[in-house]
Amino acid sequence: MRHIAPLAGETPDAVPEQDAVTLGRFLGKLPAGVTVLHDAGNGGAPLRWVEPSELGDPTPYLLDGEFVLTAGLPFLQPEAGGGRGGQGHPDTSRPQAPRTVDPALADEYVARLVAAGVAALGFGLEPYYDAVPDEVADACRRRGLTLVEVPASIPFAALGLEFSKLLESGNAQAFRQLAETNRHLMRAVLSARPEHELLAALTQKIPVWAALFGPDGKVRAKSGAVVELSTVQPLVRKLLAGSGPRVETEALPGHGQVLAVGHPLRSSKDATLGGLVLGTATPLTPAQNSVVSSVVGLLELLVRQRTSGSLAPSQLATAVLLHPESLAGGSTRQLNSLRDLLAQSVSGTRTGPLRVVQGVRLDGAVADGPVRELLQWRRLFDTKLVELTEFGFAAITRLRVDDQLVAEVERLGWGLVVGGTAELPGLPSAYRTTSALRPRVAATGRTVREEEQAWTVAGLLGGGAGNMLASRLLAPVVALEPERRDSQLGLLRSWLGANGNWDATAKDLGLHRNSVRRQVNALAALLDMDFNQAAVRAELWIALQFVDSASPPGT
Repeated sequence: MRHIAPLAGETPDAVPEQDAVTLGRFLGKLPAGVTVLHDAGNGGAPLRWVEPSELGDPTPYLLDGEFVLTAGLPFLQPEAGGGRGGQGHPDTSRPQAPRTVDPALADEYVARLVAAGVAALGFGLEPYYDAVPDEVADACRRRGLTLVEVPASIPFAALGLEFSKLLESGNAQAFRQLAETNRHLMRAVLSARPEHELLAALTQKIPVWAALFGPDGKVRAKSGAVVELSTVQPLVRKLLAGSGPRVETEALPGHGQVLAVGHPLRSSKDATLGGLVLGTATPLTPAQNSVVSSVVGLLELLVRQRTSGSLAPSQLATAVLLHPESLAGGSTRQLNSLRDLLAQSVSGTRTGPLRVVQGVRLDGAVADGPVRELLQWRRLFDTKLVELTEFGFAAITRLRVDDQLVAEVERLGWGLVVGGTAELPGLPSAYRTTSALRPRVAATGRTVREEEQAWTVAGLLGGGAGNMLASRLLAPVVALEPERRDSQLGLLRSWLGANGNWDATAKDLGLHRNSVRRQVNALAALLDMDFNQAAVRAELWIALQFVDSASPPGT
């Protein structure tokens, strides 16, 4: 027996077109011994099913594109007590002499299969025939039907099982391709130019050109070898004038077989917000149409977001921009209206306490682009009120910002300032408060919560800035020998703590009053400062809070 050879137009390693199993690919996977006796040149045709049948006329039970298997019973000559077309029951218990087939019977059988759209005929050897009858082979050649010989060692069930495996692997491949395509589309949506990137992704995956039109009929984005736009204007006008879910198609004159297909982009109230026009020379497969549907849905979301979506934030921004005085001196009705808009803008259903959150970009943060970052913070904090700033971002949220959310943000390389609760009129003040804590996050690289902070100058200044202040102001003292340094710092701390009182300082240190005066004056000269100025004393007192970790110059 010969090994199976690939059919014309098909190679054994050809990748199927998404969910289609072709005849050539199916035969290429069958065991050795299966032989193609006649290649009708339809190896690229999709194969729907593998169907064994011994009926004289199986066509009433077949769909187009099936592979019919028979052991030859329909071709047996009528026997006593039987009818034509295999209705008798031949004795198969003893060896059979070579059988002949009525050429007319074989031709009628094959003609019926061809008329029903059968992809191929598989002829199984034994128990009736030890070779494919010449009459059947001649009929298949004459009628253009692929004929395959199946040896007795290979049961028909094995062929059906192989087809099922191919069909399953083809579906799995289609799902993987669709999943990868969807990931590509989502990355496009999050790009800086989502509409242009979506069309580029679409034309990369599917053999079409694409043009996106706004409600005014003007092109907003395009990708691929788009035809002269004036030729599709009639279709665009029809698309924008209609209503409801629909697809408009039109053959483009002067462009061969190119068909323009228009998809409306609709609002939730069925207003037409624009249209997507695709051009293709070949019909799209179901899988490709699924990708087109995904792109249309994403474009609708984008256009709704730009026009009719997120109404509350735009109304709130307009009201505050045009009437800023309403926050401080507005009527109760005005304030309640603004509070309702604010609640909707932070994904709430009713007014409630809010908080301002500031995000500080740390050294490990990866820049994802402004659109990605904006959508990321809106998602994490469940709010539409997010502002990108030079230091990172600021957001108004109704969330408590628990430790789990903080950990997720810090894993991204960011630190947070989490403000306390505030009402609408207090949001500007809350922003100023969180801004005052922002240097602490930059210095420590960790999240800071307003309610956990000690509201002192040293507490607000933070370790990094405080150490720098101590190192600079007290540098001549810090550079002294350890014993001398500690003595001078202790003297300065005691004197400032006593508010410059000589007697109290002398009593605290066990020194004479004049000795204290002399040493303090020496310190003032060493530091080149006027200790009589309150501002100088205040700065020195703050610097002393961080002096233990201050480094001497040059270290």
